[in-house]
Amino acid sequence: MEDRPREKLLLKGRSSLSNAELVAILINTGTKNNSALDLAKEVLNLANNNLVNLGKKSISEFGRIKGVGQAKALKIVAALELGRRRQLANAEKRKQIQKSTDAFEYLQPIIGDLQYEEFWILLLNRNNKIIGTEKISKGGIVGTVTDKRIIFKLAIDAFATSIILAHNHPSGNTKPSEADRKITQQLRSAGKIMDVEVLDHLIITNDAYFSFADEGFM
Repeated sequence: MEDRPREKLLLKGRSSLSNAELVAILINTGTKNNSALDLAKEVLNLANNNLVNLGKKSISEFGRIKGVGQAKALKIVAALELGRRRQLANAEKRKQIQKSTDAFEYLQPIIGDLQYEEFWILLLNRNNKIIGTEKISKGGIVGTVTDKRIIFKLAIDAFATSIILAHNHPSGNTKPSEADRKITQQLRSAGKIMDVEVLDHLIITNDAYFSFADEGFM
């Protein structure tokens, strides 16, 4: 049964399958020397059996496994992306931001496991309900983000009364840099002038975050 994950799925249900067996169903066929399950175990080994890290792997990384190739790699990446989007869909049900955890749970599926930095803002109405999300920059935060006009034009166009800033740290370190602190203060000061309150700035990683508001920096 362990070598026939599709049959196991039909007989015992999806929860009975291991991660390797689920990936084996995606791979479908093995090679002369390795079964689909053997190849699936190699795929998981790329990320030390960590599904979060597996989601960061590229098509080319999967394709380098002998017997996987591009076509099977595409299936694996597509399945992982569907999982990420499902997590995001669940987060979107929570429209009102009452505490930093709410903002983290909303944004983590979007930027938490990226391998490069992105800077986003949440646009909120008077009831702290999300009325929009906007990506401000990609590949780094210094420079683009300091153009305050872009951020506050988006807020004003959306009739937002407040915003939450957020960016990710691919390194997994949530500690803010001096640039992070400087940008936060600049945007907070600009928000007072524009009558758009900057409620918080989150630094987000795979499974943790830093909140400027919670730590008393807002």
